[in-house]
Amino acid sequence: MNAPRGRRRLLGPLAIAVVLAGLVVVRVLVGTPFIFADQALRVILGEEIPGISFIVRENRLPTAVVALLAGVAFGLSGTVFQTMLRNPLASPDVIGVTLGASAGAVIALSFFQAQGTALFWFALLGGLATSVLILLVSGAARPGGSGAVDNRFVLVGIGVAAALSALISYLMTRISSQTAGDVMHWMVGSLSTSTWDRVVVLALALAVLIPALVLLVSRLQILQLGDETATGLGLAVPRTRIALIMVAVTLCALTVAVTGPLSFVAFLAGPLARMITGRPSFPMAAAVGATIVLLADIIGQNAFGSVELPAGVISGALGAPFLLWLLTRTPNTGHGR
Repeated sequence: MNAPRGRRRLLGPLAIAVVLAGLVVVRVLVGTPFIFADQALRVILGEEIPGISFIVRENRLPTAVVALLAGVAFGLSGTVFQTMLRNPLASPDVIGVTLGASAGAVIALSFFQAQGTALFWFALLGGLATSVLILLVSGAARPGGSGAVDNRFVLVGIGVAAALSALISYLMTRISSQTAGDVMHWMVGSLSTSTWDRVVVLALALAVLIPALVLLVSRLQILQLGDETATGLGLAVPRTRIALIMVAVTLCALTVAVTGPLSFVAFLAGPLARMITGRPSFPMAAAVGATIVLLADIIGQNAFGSVELPAGVISGALGAPFLLWLLTRTPNTGHGR
């Protein structure tokens, strides 16, 4: 039994790394026009090729890198929630965090015409405010919780998500048709506006938040034992839970501000990573998240002829059937097992 498990844990990460590298190459080369590999390599190394240099350096390469980083952020964010609450349904998409960040960004876009840094702050504040509301209503920030508290957190989050969806719909009726069009395009989730500036934003966010998450992982493992056991082992449960939520919400909200709410990426990454490795894995979830975003963008840009679909449409189409399948299994699997 140990040998197959060891082989699975080795081959899974190797396979996903190869797939991920291949998808990055495909995203840079495939499209209209098709770029040959030698041309792309020469451009990346600094050579100027008329027409090709701009497409590679300023369009496809930053899009591929944003997709990679966004997928990593969404994958880690979803896995934090799913692991902490011991429930595969507890992703930012389902429990309202993504919609909270979206509502903040929609308010910024609709009433303040915010862009750049201001949009990031509004999205972050929207996500954080949503998380605080869910924490307070569910009682998850108090010590002495249990699986019932975890489930209540998810149920409260679903209710908050419904309210936020209604709020966004209401806001859409109060703004001009042109602004509404811009908001709708952003709400779908797209990588079409990817730039090197956005790469820098996501890279800096991950450079800060991934080390913070690494420091919290050992506490998360203790938290999975249950609040009473974790408290008995000396863990400050409310502070640990709040710290984990802060990291996960910031990962999600900042990425939403850059790409829009790419549906179901955070939801899919953790369970698929567990299927590949046989156990929860943050690095694998990050890689799977990046794979989903890149694959969704490649399909959306190239699979429908002259029609280009945003990555969020494709990721939503991939995630919805998986959610339905998971819902049929959840009653028999307890807390996501």
